[in-house]
Amino acid sequence: MPTSGSASSRRGWHLTAAAAALLLMAAIVFGALGLHDSSPTSRLSPAPSTSTSRSARLADRPATQRNENTKKLPNRPDFGRVLNGSAPVGLAIPRIGVRATRFMGLGLAQDGEIEVPQNADIPGWFTPGPSPGQLGPAVIAGHVDSTTGPAVFYRLSELRPGDHIKVARRDGSIARFTVDRVTNFSKAAFPTRAVYGPTRRSELRLITCGGQYDDQDGYLANTVVFAHLV
Repeated sequence: MPTSGSASSRRGWHLTAAAAALLLMAAIVFGALGLHDSSPTSRLSPAPSTSTSRSARLADRPATQRNENTKKLPNRPDFGRVLNGSAPVGLAIPRIGVRATRFMGLGLAQDGEIEVPQNADIPGWFTPGPSPGQLGPAVIAGHVDSTTGPAVFYRLSELRPGDHIKVARRDGSIARFTVDRVTNFSKAAFPTRAVYGPTRRSELRLITCGGQYDDQDGYLANTVVFAHLV
C-alpha cells in the first residue's frame, strides 16, 4: 500500500513551477517535476462551485490546441497507434477497482504550480499535455488518501505489468492501455525525463503519492504507473 501515517494528517501533492512551465512546450523535455505532500488538508475537499466550473472549462478545452499535428501522424510502427486529441471523461482500472466517471482538468495555479484535484475521489488530467491516446505521455494524477480515508489512487501500487487501463474520451472512443511497469520513486531523485519526457508512442502516466509518510514532509515518494496505448 502506498500509505503510511495517520489519515488525519495533511495530505496532498503538487508539481513544481519549473516543470509545469516546460510541460507547455511541445516536443521539449519537461522540467524538474515531482509530487509533494505540502498542501493543506482543506485542498482535498470538494471545490466550491466557482472552482468546479473552472475545472470543467479546463477539461472541455480541446486537447488539440497544443498538438494539432498529432492527428496527422500515421499509425505506423515507429509511432504505434495514436488517436486525435479528446478530453478524458472516465477511467476504469479493473484490477484495483477504480471506476471514475468524472475528471477534473488540471492547469496552472496563480503561483505557477499545477493545480491539484479538489476532490480526493476524482482524478485529474493535466490539460496542457497530451490527452490520453495522443502521441506522448498523458498525465493523470490522483490522491492516495484524504482525511477521511482511501482516495481514488489508494491501490495504484498494486498494478502489475500487463494490467489494463481504459480511458473513456469525450469523442466517444475508449483509449485502452497496458501497464508496462509500476515504480516507486523517491522525491529526492525523481526521474523527470523518464516520466514526463517526449515519447515515440502514445503513453500514459498515472501518478500518486507513495512510500513512507513523514509528519513534516508528507509522503517521501511517488508511485508512477507507465502504460502504453494498445
